[in-house]
Order: sequence, then structure tokens, then C-alpha cells
Amino acid sequence: MTSTTNGPLGFLDNSQGMGGENTDLIQQLLYEIIRVKELITYYDSIPNGAGQLGSSILNELVTEAYNSLVNYDTVLMKKYYDLLLNCD
Repeated sequence: MTSTTNGPLGFLDNSQGMGGENTDLIQQLLYEIIRVKELITYYDSIPNGAGQLGSSILNELVTEAYNSLVNYDTVLMKKYYDLLLNCD
């Protein structure tokens, strides 16, 4: 089943620029970053600062994932994709 709505990264759905497996990894990593950033807002909303540790750990992972994208380091992109994929 195909969705007709564009997500926040819709510009990547039909990208022809980089092509291949790396584009898929970049797109998947960006989606995971967005998902984990939503988790960070959840942790930040926990009363009395109870979610601060979880929020700071997730913030660090997101920052490092962004850095791997900026540096186009596919080994680190894969590593942070796997780490972010398992964040709850």
C-alpha cells in the first residue's frame, strides 16, 4: 500500500542525486533522528526532571548522528542508525 502524503523528508523520496544504498541509509537515519527527537520531547515533559538523563543521552546520540551525516561517514551513519533504531 502506498501513501500519497509526503512526510517531513518527502524531498528524499524521489532523490536521484546520490542514488543507491547510501541514499537509503541517509533517508532511514534522518527518519530515525526525527523519531528520536520526538522521544526527547517526551522525556523532557516528564515532571520533576525525571526524564533528564534519558533526554541528555538521546540528545547526544542525535548530535552524533547528525555529525555522521555532515561528514558523510557511512560507517558511523550505520552505527548511529542501529543505535537510534533501538531507542524507546
